[in-house]
Order: sequence, then C-alpha cells, then structure tokens
Amino acid sequence: LSELEALMERMKRLQEDKEDEEASQEEMATRFEKEKKESLLVISGGIYAFRVPFSFDDEIVSTDVSRYIEDPGFGYKDFARRGEDHLPTFRAQDYTWENHGFSLVNRLYSDIGHLLDEKFRMVYNLTYNTMATHEDVDTTTLRRALFNYVHCMYGIRYDDYDYGEVNQLLERSLKVYIKTVTCYPERTTKRMYDSYWRQFKHSEKVHVNLLLMEARMQAELLYALRAITRHLT
Repeated sequence: LSELEALMERMKRLQEDKEDEEASQEEMATRFEKEKKESLLVISGGIYAFRVPFSFDDEIVSTDVSRYIEDPGFGYKDFARRGEDHLPTFRAQDYTWENHGFSLVNRLYSDIGHLLDEKFRMVYNLTYNTMATHEDVDTTTLRRALFNYVHCMYGIRYDDYDYGEVNQLLERSLKVYIKTVTCYPERTTKRMYDSYWRQFKHSEKVHVNLLLMEARMQAELLYALRAITRHLT
C-alpha cells in the first residue's frame, strides 16, 4: 500500500474498532503516559533518541534570532527531563479553554476570547473532505490526532481521547516534523516538510501547520490562564 492508502486504512480500522469496543479509562491513561514519554525522545531535526531512521542534520541551519528578541537564550524546553518516572500532567477537564480560559481571557481583555475561540474553531474544523486524490473523506480523526499530539507534548491530557490513535495515525517522520515546527520553527527545512505525506496536496500540509500553531497557542494560553486563575483565587 502507498503511504496514503495505508493511512486511510488505519483511519477506517480505528473507526471500526471504536464502534466495536472502547478502551477503558485505565488503558487510555496508560497510552497517554506512553505517548507523553515518547514525545520527549523526539528530537527536532529528524532524529529519535532511541533510533535514527533518517537525518536532516545537513539541512539544519543555525539561525541568528538575536536581532528579533531581547533574550537569545529564550526558547522551548521539554516540560520534563528524560528518564523521570512521574512526568507532570495537565488534566484538561480540570481547566479547559471552553469552560475556563475563554471566560477569563474575555474578562481580562474584552472580546478577545471570542476572536481567539473563532480562530481555534475555524482552523480545527477546516476541511475540504479530501485526502490527496480521495474525496468525501472524514478527516476528523486525523485532525484530532494532530491537535491532541501537540497538547500531549505539553503534558495536556484529555480523558475522553484514546492516545493509541496518535501512534497509529502519525508516523515517526511526521512526529519529528510536528515537534520541530511547534517547538523549534527556525530549524524547519523543506526536506523535513517533503518527508511526510508525500502524496498530499500542499494546501493540506499547510493546514497541518495551522493546526500545529493553533494547538500550541491554546496550550500556552491554558497554562498561563490557569496560573492567573489560581493567583486570583
């Protein structure tokens, strides 16, 4: 099977499995912890800490960003150190964008919550119902896996989501691309962009970038707004 056909087959199988039997809460929690720990092993630039399937090192260019920021050392750091047994988890049901963050940010800055919410929903729901040359395809499962994987990298867990879907739908090269774009965008190369979903249209891959950026922004807002809420109360 081609990469595209294999992905569509996995999406179909996931839907059938979900209709037959749902995973227990304990199983879903275990799958999340496994995915969260694995995300720490994904290194931007095309290398997994535990295996090296390919390398983009020759294309990574060290970008001088000092002229754009006051602190050149400021950047993304993994939320936990590799090897730690108990990694911190942000339980989404305890503080969600819909039920908590939206109302607080609207209170702090009038109407900004509505604008942000519209942006999140628009990007998340955007679809032509196509996958490359295939039409009338429901891409909800795939879009949810992309969005939730970014939140998983930031330690955010949704109790009603089976993170086994992430491992089945997002191959290693795509996970490397996701972490690079989300955490180290200046290291992203065209070769990395070309390495995944080779049969997809550029518009579909650009939508992936939009999903990743909005997921990251929402994750950052959730942490910041939760801290503000705790301070106010």
